[in-house]
Amino acid sequence: MKAYKGFKNDMTCRGFRYEEGKEYHEERAECCDTGFHACEYPLDCFRYYEPADSVYHEVEQTGDIDKSDEDSKVASTEIKIGAKIGIPGLVQAAIEYTSKRCEKKAENRNTGDCGASSNTGDCGASSNTGDCGASSNTGDCGASSNTGNCGASSNTGDCGASSNTGDWGASSNTGYRGASSNTGDCGASSNTGDCGASSNTGDWGASSNTGYRGASSNTGDWGASSNTGYRGASSNTGDWGASSNTGYRGASSNTGNCGASSNTGDCGASSNTGDWGASSNTGYRGASSNTGDCGASSNTGDCGASSNTGDWGASSNTGYRGASSNTGDWGASSNTGYRGASSNTGNCGASFSTGEESTSYAGCVNSVAAALGLNAKAKGVKGAYIICAEFETDNDGNYRIKGIQLHQVDGEKIKEETYYQLIDGVMTEVD
Repeated sequence: MKAYKGFKNDMTCRGFRYEEGKEYHEERAECCDTGFHACEYPLDCFRYYEPADSVYHEVEQTGDIDKSDEDSKVASTEIKIGAKIGIPGLVQAAIEYTSKRCEKKAENRNTGDCGASSNTGDCGASSNTGDCGASSNTGDCGASSNTGNCGASSNTGDCGASSNTGDWGASSNTGYRGASSNTGDCGASSNTGDCGASSNTGDWGASSNTGYRGASSNTGDWGASSNTGYRGASSNTGDWGASSNTGYRGASSNTGNCGASSNTGDCGASSNTGDWGASSNTGYRGASSNTGDCGASSNTGDCGASSNTGDWGASSNTGYRGASSNTGDWGASSNTGYRGASSNTGNCGASFSTGEESTSYAGCVNSVAAALGLNAKAKGVKGAYIICAEFETDNDGNYRIKGIQLHQVDGEKIKEETYYQLIDGVMTEVD
């Protein structure tokens, strides 16, 4: 039996690590109790493994089989882990799964140019293969497919699917556990259903998912991907693309040149690896990472982190107990959070820490580490520069800067890899 299985990013499930291509055996299979679990319907995987921090594989289940009464989950005594499958692959597999199970008597097909096809019956299907055509299915467990140029496909039924492969096409699914896929140039894909997914692989395309536990993926040039659903994920790999996730526990990733990635959800993450890219995370306990040249990374969430490794890059963190790191030449790193940290290891770079009890580090010759927060401290390698500020209280009990000093780390007066604070006007070694 072919099925689909979710894993954590490290390929573990219930604490056990699996490997692609290997087979496994257990003595007994019972759903939600023992055996190897997977789902026949690809998108049911989202119920157990959230797209934000999971990977998915095709699997073959054999031996004793036990099926769940709640969804398509299956337990087996034997399983073989197949190839990894991404969000676009899951969406296409969901469409194929639904289409194969639609009742033949409810089908409505049109193969003529400028034609239309509509099915409103439960478990039905609608298909249009003509140019400038349209296909619509509003029945439960239905499917809609359009392969013609300038075509459109829409499914609003529960457990439904929608697919458009034509140029200038569009695909939309609003049904529960639905899927939407568009592979045509200049196309668009949208899914607003719970546990749904949206995928667009065409140039100048867009993908949007607003459903619970949903996912959105765009791999086309000049594309965009957006997910606003709870526990969702958004990914864009196209040049000049953008990726945005605003859902709780979500993730956003952009790997295209000149791209951008943004996550505003709690416990979320944002990553951009493209040249001239940017990455931003404002969620609680979030993280932001940019590895592209001339890129930028920003995190404003509590307990968050921000990292930039590209040349001429920048990294900024304003969250409580956060961290900011920049390893690119001529880059900058800034931390304004309480007890946070800022680090710069690029040539001619700078590290700024303005948070209370925060730290700043200069990791290259001629780079600068500035500890400008109350009780902040700075250190650097030999040949770097450190700046420390000292504070005093005014008549109203407010803190104000008493003095600032800049020193080069010469290895003698100012030791390398040693934290310093400005205390009573003297650069003093501290732990």
